[in-house]
Amino acid sequence: MRFIVIDSVGDERVAAYTNLTELQLRNRLEPEKGLFIAESPKVIDRALAAGREPISLLVEEPWIDGMASTFAQIDQRWGADIPVYVASPAQLKQLTGYRLHRGALSAMRRWPLPIVAEVCRDAHRIAVMENIVDHTNVGALMRSAAALDVDAVLVTPSCGDPLYRRAARVSMGTVFQIPWTRIGGDDSHYWPVQGMTELRSLGFTTVAMALEDDSISLAELTRRLDSSPQEPNHIDKLALIFGTEGDGLSRRTISNADLTVRIPMSHDVDSLNVAASSAVAFYATRRTLNA
Repeated sequence: MRFIVIDSVGDERVAAYTNLTELQLRNRLEPEKGLFIAESPKVIDRALAAGREPISLLVEEPWIDGMASTFAQIDQRWGADIPVYVASPAQLKQLTGYRLHRGALSAMRRWPLPIVAEVCRDAHRIAVMENIVDHTNVGALMRSAAALDVDAVLVTPSCGDPLYRRAARVSMGTVFQIPWTRIGGDDSHYWPVQGMTELRSLGFTTVAMALEDDSISLAELTRRLDSSPQEPNHIDKLALIFGTEGDGLSRRTISNADLTVRIPMSHDVDSLNVAASSAVAFYATRRTLNA
């Protein structure tokens, strides 16, 4: 590693951490040249373990010694020329706008996302995030999906970016561990009709998580997953679809889904936050519980 102490937060060498918007970092037209920012040593380590290429690091001086193994891993795989910009805690707060709990950032290279068929090739249970724009919820859903053995996650064209700094941080770096991609890429017209047609062609039963008059219960969904393959309503490959904050799933999504499923509520609570509802659904439908 090349350790470089910065004297000013205006140093152009750390512009990726300060002056570029998330959209500029993403550089959607050229994903092989776009960047994302990984925040905290845990997130950085999980990104490195997934083979993500570091461009540079920005580290608070007190964290240097504790990241020795991270630096050694980078040196071994990508060479010793990756710069580590060293800043004081006060400088890093000025750069990022808030006090980091884990004083390290890394600018890393994006990669072209795989196609849906590749991500879902061996999957039996996937999650679809429809237009979820709160990055905390995106990260929380990714973390629950990884923790509860979901095989893959798909995000619709209008959904928030799982590689956004906050989303990746909230996910605790699991965004680099669970397979995911955008269904339909950036074509906003692909979802839901074409997208669900593609999922059905891959053998998935599409399930909209929504409170509708004809919704079946989560318990009934798990019964169908547990049922004999010879039963007419048996479900083998499951796609759980979760909607955006506030409005939930679109009417087109609900009307085109194979099933709608509700989580029973008490005390006149009408719904759960999408991060909570997805965790409940993931836990209830785990194959380890249904074996």
